[in-house]
Amino acid sequence: MEQPVDAPDPEEFRDVFRTYEVREGDDRVFYFGNPLAPRTEVVDAVESAFGEREYEVSFEERPGELVLVAEPETEDSFPWANLSLFFGTLVSTLYFGTVWYHQPLNEPADLLAGLPFSAAVMFVLGCHEFGHYFASKYHEVDASLPYFIPAPTFIGTMGAVISIRNRMPDREALFDIGVAGPIAGLVATVIVTAIGLSMDPITVPQRILESESAISIELGWPPLLRVIAWALGEPLTYGGAQSINPVVIGGWLGMFLTLLNLIPVGQLDGGHIVRAIVGPRAETIAAAVPVVLFGLAGYLHFVADVASGAGIWVFWGLLTSVFAYLGAADPIRDDPLDTRRKLVGIATLAVGLLCFTPVPLQVLV
Repeated sequence: MEQPVDAPDPEEFRDVFRTYEVREGDDRVFYFGNPLAPRTEVVDAVESAFGEREYEVSFEERPGELVLVAEPETEDSFPWANLSLFFGTLVSTLYFGTVWYHQPLNEPADLLAGLPFSAAVMFVLGCHEFGHYFASKYHEVDASLPYFIPAPTFIGTMGAVISIRNRMPDREALFDIGVAGPIAGLVATVIVTAIGLSMDPITVPQRILESESAISIELGWPPLLRVIAWALGEPLTYGGAQSINPVVIGGWLGMFLTLLNLIPVGQLDGGHIVRAIVGPRAETIAAAVPVVLFGLAGYLHFVADVASGAGIWVFWGLLTSVFAYLGAADPIRDDPLDTRRKLVGIATLAVGLLCFTPVPLQVLV
């Protein structure tokens, strides 16, 4: 029984998988044998052994045996999809930034009017996702570059995501990768908010104020944004035709996305953090999240009479129900987290609460 020199030795996982033959072909290594433990234990043992040697492993079921198929991890190709989505989101945020600045849009060069808004949004999203990305690289977890998501929303985007391509090796990696995004995003958010509050307000043209078809979007300012405004001595509301500089909306977006990402359920950042801190008991917490969100929606609709605010939390109640059903990330090694990381996680979740406002936005016609 022979295998390539750098391929994992079957002896490394013999307690869970009895290998009786190893073959090589098509740049892959095939381990033929029989499992000696439940599938989850076999997966845990072999993924750890193969991952350390930069092999990806998959499983093939054959009559009476389980075949482990290993192939070397491939280098990432040029990220055309990431770049395309980045530039698409850049254009969409420039467009809606131009709208926020109430500037005419007659030719492509006019999009530059929305540059401050676009830069604020892209900076906040980029810092959050690259926080995850660099933490993944630190723990040698295979992750994609960020995928920005352009969309015809009032901010021009639906956010950004990265793709984790393999299983978390332990709770430390799960925690560090989960918490790095919100921390990096919050730092960027504070910077953007402070810059935006220090910029001059904009003047809404009279033609828009008098238009019967004009739509007004009223944002709910979270406590963290109010604290920053208080510390700088800057107002959040203006009289007459003046309104807040759109760069502040980039800060508001950062806080709102941070809050949503820190919801402690499933594959969200908050779900990763809580799973790393409390272990499998995180499922109990996750099960309560949709109930809380539906309860908040009910209060806003039936008591506070804020239908638009209720709709947001109904949507997230449904979404988190799906996340809770799918479950949180399950690390290969499930040893308890150290105290220092637990404190960082609790502090991050606490700061995330400062990004909460019951009614994030209302559309006034």
